[in-house]
Amino acid sequence: METSLFNYLLHLGDNALILGHRNSEWCGHGPVLEQDIALTNIALDLIGQARLFYQYAAALKGGPVTEDSLAYFRDVYDFRNCLLVEQPNGDWAHTVLRQFFFSSYQYDLYTALQHSADTQIGSIAAKALKEVTYHLRWSGEWVVRLGDGTGESKDRMRAAINDLWMFTGELFKPAPYEKTLLANGISVPAEPLKGEWEGRLQKIFEEADLEIPPAPAFQSGGKTGAHSEYLGYILAELQFLQRAYPGSTW
Repeated sequence: METSLFNYLLHLGDNALILGHRNSEWCGHGPVLEQDIALTNIALDLIGQARLFYQYAAALKGGPVTEDSLAYFRDVYDFRNCLLVEQPNGDWAHTVLRQFFFSSYQYDLYTALQHSADTQIGSIAAKALKEVTYHLRWSGEWVVRLGDGTGESKDRMRAAINDLWMFTGELFKPAPYEKTLLANGISVPAEPLKGEWEGRLQKIFEEADLEIPPAPAFQSGGKTGAHSEYLGYILAELQFLQRAYPGSTW
């Protein structure tokens, strides 16, 4: 039970950390200053969520484990994030669609986790939900803007859908630790989340004049440590300072 809870906290924290890092790569490179700042703030929100989950996981583990050691001293196979969040930024269409896919999932997840039998997870979810509500609105508006924009923007959004769709199914494929916690009322069932996510996706895509791919979303493995090649490059950059100079502080 404790091991499952620890892995679940890592899963929730890793999702937020890795997507936050991906978004931070846009800092100073956004298409316009306002959106550059908006995405940077979303990155900060996500990294803040990751800290809360890591702090809880570190307290659960005890000993020398800290939020920083969980972020900076684990290897690729120890991370539990979904494959979706580690995919490359690509162009602006890829970035905002990845954010929409994940924020839509995260919104329903945190809404349900507010009522988790684990009150600390519930408190974190309730706090983060306010941020995720904005993330979802921001990314959804961009999906509509690009999908229902020019021919060029629609083509880019279609390309983003083709590239990212295969990774969305893993969001709703529970890992063994999620199944264990479900029986204790700590995690939440996947099917209701999937239904809400699909309904919201249908609404936004109709408004954006985009089509949901008929092919199943089939790539998975991140929740149990089997990642794409991209996570290694992310960690090489994210963890370099602490691995080169352990214990460094500002």
